[in-house]
Amino acid sequence: MDYEELIGLIFKRFPSVQGNGFTPGSYKPGLEHMRAFDRALGCPSQKLRTIHIAGTNGKGSVASMLASALGSCGYKAGLFTSPHLNDFRERIKVGGEMIPKDYVQAFLTEWLPWMQEQDLSFFEITTGLAFKWFLDQKVDVAVMETGLGGRLDSTNILERPELCVVTSIGLDHMALLGDTRAKIAAEKAGIFKADVPALVGEKDPETAPVFAEKAQGLCPLYYASESFPSLWDRHKAILDDMDLPADVQKKNLRTVLVAIDLLKTRFEGLQNADAVTDGIIHAAARTGLRGRWERLSEQPYVVADIGHNAQALEYNFARLKRDVESGQFSSLIIVYGIMADKDLDAILPLMPADATYIFTTPATPRALPAAELLQRFNEYRRARGLPARSYLSGSVREAVQMATQLAQGLSTQLSRSASAPPQEVPPLIYIGGSAFVVAEALPLF
Repeated sequence: MDYEELIGLIFKRFPSVQGNGFTPGSYKPGLEHMRAFDRALGCPSQKLRTIHIAGTNGKGSVASMLASALGSCGYKAGLFTSPHLNDFRERIKVGGEMIPKDYVQAFLTEWLPWMQEQDLSFFEITTGLAFKWFLDQKVDVAVMETGLGGRLDSTNILERPELCVVTSIGLDHMALLGDTRAKIAAEKAGIFKADVPALVGEKDPETAPVFAEKAQGLCPLYYASESFPSLWDRHKAILDDMDLPADVQKKNLRTVLVAIDLLKTRFEGLQNADAVTDGIIHAAARTGLRGRWERLSEQPYVVADIGHNAQALEYNFARLKRDVESGQFSSLIIVYGIMADKDLDAILPLMPADATYIFTTPATPRALPAAELLQRFNEYRRARGLPARSYLSGSVREAVQMATQLAQGLSTQLSRSASAPPQEVPPLIYIGGSAFVVAEALPLF
């Protein structure tokens, strides 16, 4: 079979959580199968230098910034992230380049019988593929992002990474990880390893005792929120220039800068402050990270972000409101879809009151039907006397087209001074709520 046929078979024979949700066929917690696969591959996970990253939000951005900084300092850095948006190979990169199709084809051809016999999950296959390619590429370091949780995640067969990072703790995937932030923190802290520095992004009363208990007698524990990294005097300038411009990146940047300080003794090239700064500023471009407050168009002005839970959307919606209130944009149009397992009750109070909403259903069985989303939105707004300018769309493509048509009629003329001619102030279109919505929107631009 050629590459496309093999990829199609893998997605069908080994259903992914991304496409099918946390069904018994796609989500298989535990490390036994992953360890067996790693042994069959020659134990590549144990022959690599790695950095292990978990967290509810921010782990993809932190992983990408670290990989880009390492690359800027002269290291050959592998990067393993999920989910992918448009191409399966987005998950596995070295130096910003995706794993080649011919390598994937050869790997799957060789190992398909074994994977079928052992009934691996999609994520176990992907993780093994990443480990093997990184080893064959002779990377200096591989930055590995967990898929879900930490303790039972396939990536957690790593025995001695250089650093373990937990970016943030929020209420997401509660049916699998626990219904409190403390329980979720315990799952994320499952990546901590003996004598390996552990870095947690934020310290708070609910989760700090969990991390402290896990680290006690096991490993040194650090909190980025309590640290002042050596490059912190540059953080404002870095934030101004970063190609990852979302508000939440300030917290992520602090975590990255503290991580770099902890890694300097292991990777001396990270002592080059200018190279580190350059790598972080251009992290999205150099790693191919997409969908993080990504500007897709100037006319109309469109941004997209994969933030999908209340913790992430709180930042995004606050920024949208601020950008409109500042006069930078005349109005706000939000194209929005959501997965059925997300806490919509926690998200509804965060949604900007004065926006125009276009609700849509991305093409995945995991999605909450747009009609149900519209109904719950309207019920919430009516009960509180809030405006409910909302539309229903049958697809993401249709929703984006509707948004651009609405935008044409919402631009306003604003005179900057008595002598200056009026200038058009455009509306802002935001596309988000789910990585699936963003993934379907990206090719349209």
